[in-house]
Order: sequence, then C-alpha cells, then structure tokens
Amino acid sequence: MINGSTRLTGLLGSPVAHSISPMMHNESYRLLGLNYVYLCFETTQERLAETVRALKTLNARGFNCTMPVKMEMCRLADQLSPAAEMIGAVNTVVNDNGMLTGHNTDGVGYMTALSVSGCDVRQKKMTLLGAGGCATAIAVQAALDGVRELALFSRRGRSFAHAQHLTDLINARTDCRASLYDLADTASLRSALADSYLLTNATPAGMAPDTGATPLPDVSVLHEGLIVSDVIYNPRKTKLLADAHAAGCRTLNGLYMLLYQGAEAFRLWTGQDMPTEQIREKYFT
Repeated sequence: MINGSTRLTGLLGSPVAHSISPMMHNESYRLLGLNYVYLCFETTQERLAETVRALKTLNARGFNCTMPVKMEMCRLADQLSPAAEMIGAVNTVVNDNGMLTGHNTDGVGYMTALSVSGCDVRQKKMTLLGAGGCATAIAVQAALDGVRELALFSRRGRSFAHAQHLTDLINARTDCRASLYDLADTASLRSALADSYLLTNATPAGMAPDTGATPLPDVSVLHEGLIVSDVIYNPRKTKLLADAHAAGCRTLNGLYMLLYQGAEAFRLWTGQDMPTEQIREKYFT
C-alpha cells in the first residue's frame, strides 16, 4: 500500500517504458513488506540535472540510470563508489539525506550471475570482447573481484583509445594484469583463449534483430573446456553461444546479469536482499 511514508525509487533515462525494473522491484517490495515504490521517469541528458534536483528535493531514496544519462550522472553525484569512478558511469544512485552517491552495479550483476552459475573466475584468466559501457563495467568489476589476467579485445576505431585507457587504469589500480588487442587479430585471440577460463562477449553482435551476427567470424578459436558468456539476452541463445555449444563449451547468456544488477541496487537502497529466486521464477524463466 502506498501511503504518506512510502519511499520513492525509480529509473531515469530514455526510453524507459519497456523496462522490466518496475516489475521486479515493486514485486520485491511487496514480497518483503517494504514501504517503497519504483517508477519510471523519461529523462533526457539535457534535463537530467533538473530531474535529479527534483528527486533530491522530494527525498527519493534513490534511482537507477540507463542510457543516455549514465555518464552525465557521474558529474552530478556528490560522491562515487570506487567502481563507478573507474568505469566513468553511474547506473544506481543512493540518496542519504541529500548526499547522492553514485554506484555502478552492472559489473556486480555480471559477476554475481557467474557465481550463481557455478563459475569462479577469481585468480583465473578472462578474455573480454568489447570496450563499451557494459564491457567497461564488467572489466573493472572483474579486476576488483580478483581476476588474475584480463585480455581485452576491441575493434580499431573511436573506442580503442578508451579501451587503452581502461587497460592502463586496471593495471594501475588493481592487481589484475590487463592487455589490449585488436579484435580483428585472430592469432592473438586464439592465443588468449588457449589458456582462458572464460570468454565474455560484451559487444552488441548477435543482438536482435541482427541475430545472425557474431563477434567471432572464426569459430575455430573456441575449444572444449572454455566457458563462453554473452551479455545479450535477446535472443537467449545468440549465434556465438550456439557456436560455442557446438564446440563443446559451457554457455551462459546475459539474462541473469539484468536480475543481479537490479538486486544490488535493491540492497543499496533497502539494506535487504532482493528475493531473487521468486523474481527469477516470475520474470526470468
């Protein structure tokens, strides 16, 4: 029941009407008997500052940020978590009596999804494809969580300079040893995968509607024993995952990353664990 003591949480960005977040958060509040509500607010980058001021004035407990406002929120937060500061983007904000702390739970969501699936990448080697926002969050969190070595592959272009900065940052701030390669360099990719525990695709290749695309034009680089993960969840089995399965690899899609990044935001706002089993059964099966 919504009453005079209900705490407000929500999602900022554009578009947001399609988001599953209101369903998973509001159902979690209901299941735990918490007096919170989660709403969506269509917000452009140009209007983000005034939207954040309004939510702060209304004493909203916090909010999520999606595209295109994640990077701008970094500049508006009063302080940043270590991961958000390294990533350069915020997807979750906590309001503590007017003090806005920016977090990035995307990487936490991915690493938790791995752990729940029985994959422990700590002190192992990981190969990551991509250098966009999702790849950056995963790379930073993996390094902070104890991945021993990270081989980052990015296409030459505007994102390659960012990928180099990310690689340098990980090497300077964490114990992880990171290296950057051109995604078109099949020989380096084959060498990196030969001793990798995990391959993760964080590029949009294979996402609907272009489901025939793959980031690996040469599937012979895949080998039995490699775990292959794709952050894409539509379709749930991308061409990359189909090729990996045929090569004898264990495969994971990106559906549960979405669940667990939301669960981490829920914990930051409420101090309680999201009932993820019930949410997964209701919305993620």
